[in-house]
Amino acid sequence: MKKDFAVIGLGRFGGSICRRLSELGMEVLAMDNDEERVNEYASIASHAILGDSTDEAVLKGIGIRNFDHVIVAIGDNIQASILTTLILKELGVKHVTAKALNDYHEKVLLKIGADMVAHPERDMGIRIANNISTSNVLDYLDVSDEHSIVEIVANEKLGGHTIIDLNIRARYGLNIVAIKRGEDIIVSPMASEKIWLGDILIIIGADSDIERFRKKVIE
Repeated sequence: MKKDFAVIGLGRFGGSICRRLSELGMEVLAMDNDEERVNEYASIASHAILGDSTDEAVLKGIGIRNFDHVIVAIGDNIQASILTTLILKELGVKHVTAKALNDYHEKVLLKIGADMVAHPERDMGIRIANNISTSNVLDYLDVSDEHSIVEIVANEKLGGHTIIDLNIRARYGLNIVAIKRGEDIIVSPMASEKIWLGDILIIIGADSDIERFRKKVIE
């Protein structure tokens, strides 16, 4: 079902959200107090407007409470971010996601009613660190505070063995949810499936278990 989104703040983070939602066919209102940015997204978003999100009258005027989800992606102005989030919740916006610059900012946003807080710079830093720490890890995606999905290239310790032989679930508490093999992908592989050298294993589990697995098997 198509939803109506509003993205307030069209910097790198907000701009990428706006662009992707538009690509997915969603109705997106883009808003910023920088005219150049608004002009840039005028041809991308369904609507692009110049305005001050800390002005309650402006937000009321665009009918902000009618949007299903509002993303507060204001860059480096913590005061504007907090005030905007507060006004949105007071106006009855159903779901507000706000960008936080630090842990203190996050605590304040959650206290005033933000439904979700994003730490794009911190989260991307963690993801990059996980990716570059070993050449066998292709990607690392957080699914919660303590669980992740990781893509791992099968090395000599994994290649040539079946899933049941490796017994990864019992030994490490991890689940192989899929195997990429060239152009093919095997979803929910059987326990008897043999892993080939160079296969990409998509594994889900607790971060602590993934770390144990990496140290024992991958590195």
